[in-house]
Amino acid sequence: MADNLPSRYLGTPIDRNIALELVRVTEGAAMAAAPFMGRNRKNDADGAAVDSMRRSLNFVDMDGIVVIGEGEKDEAPMLYIGEQVGNGNEPKVDVAVDPIDGTRLVAEGLPGGIATVSLAERGSMFYTHVPYMEKLIVGPRAAKVIDITDTVENNLKRIAKAEDRNVEDLTVVVLDRPRHDNLLEEIRSAGARVKLIMDGDVAAGVMAAMEHRTGIDVLMGIGGSPEAVLAACAIKCVGGSMQGRLWLRDQDHEMIKAEGKVADRVLELDDLVGGDNVFFAATGITSGELLEGVRFLGEGRARTQSLVMRSYSGTVRYIDAEHSLAKLRLRREEAKADGTEAMILDKANQAEGRLPD
Repeated sequence: MADNLPSRYLGTPIDRNIALELVRVTEGAAMAAAPFMGRNRKNDADGAAVDSMRRSLNFVDMDGIVVIGEGEKDEAPMLYIGEQVGNGNEPKVDVAVDPIDGTRLVAEGLPGGIATVSLAERGSMFYTHVPYMEKLIVGPRAAKVIDITDTVENNLKRIAKAEDRNVEDLTVVVLDRPRHDNLLEEIRSAGARVKLIMDGDVAAGVMAAMEHRTGIDVLMGIGGSPEAVLAACAIKCVGGSMQGRLWLRDQDHEMIKAEGKVADRVLELDDLVGGDNVFFAATGITSGELLEGVRFLGEGRARTQSLVMRSYSGTVRYIDAEHSLAKLRLRREEAKADGTEAMILDKANQAEGRLPD
């Protein structure tokens, strides 16, 4: 059957909720990173999360290719762009990962760090080497009224009207960066409230799309392009809306030309992630407004909170879980001892056409 058909037609396995399998992936990454909270060891936290996420993804029933990951193959030892993940079975999917959204938040012990992963139909995720994107994100009530080419004031007026509120009641989340000085002035002049965040681009986008739960009505400003795709997956699941435009630095113009992309094109939600079956999972690392962080309870136990979504059903689940760390370690050692992990890795290596290390 044609590869470009929606993934629910690729075979029976897609009918299961892969997002529920993905939550084990994000739980593991979050618990691996959490011991480094506030220890100012950003690289160690990220390395632990990446290692855990890569290992866990091996056991998911899917034929996945990393589209949004830790960098190019020569820049990242694992979870690099184009890497094969999963056990090689159907369905064929694109994979977007951010083992830590908000690495600095975790390293400095600040709120809002999460581990996140998304899946979508093969070939449906947007990718670019341009690192930054201008974004405008709202929830379902204002999904049809945003226009990133219009002024901040006009957008806020339309959003307020769609939500049957005043502009003064809206809260806009913005990354705290010098490049946003003019944007912040426009938001404040329009009368809306501002919530500044240090990092955590994905989590902020999800919060804006879930305004009925979070109190964040809009995300505006320039953030990471990879994070835009991850956020888009969650936004599609909850019925919100998003528009983006690539934000070019001087060195990016040749890059976008080589990619054959149009610099000022408005990217709609379906441009960022297409198809009918999109899956999103996230687990809190440090407690924030979206998710509670990992809590170590003593006696070898830990508690996590996760958010799991599927666009096809529109279901959003919050999962509170308690884990036996000793048993998790034991299961990992058993997988190594009986060759299960090596077998899956070898299958993935063969699928990529490369030899195992």
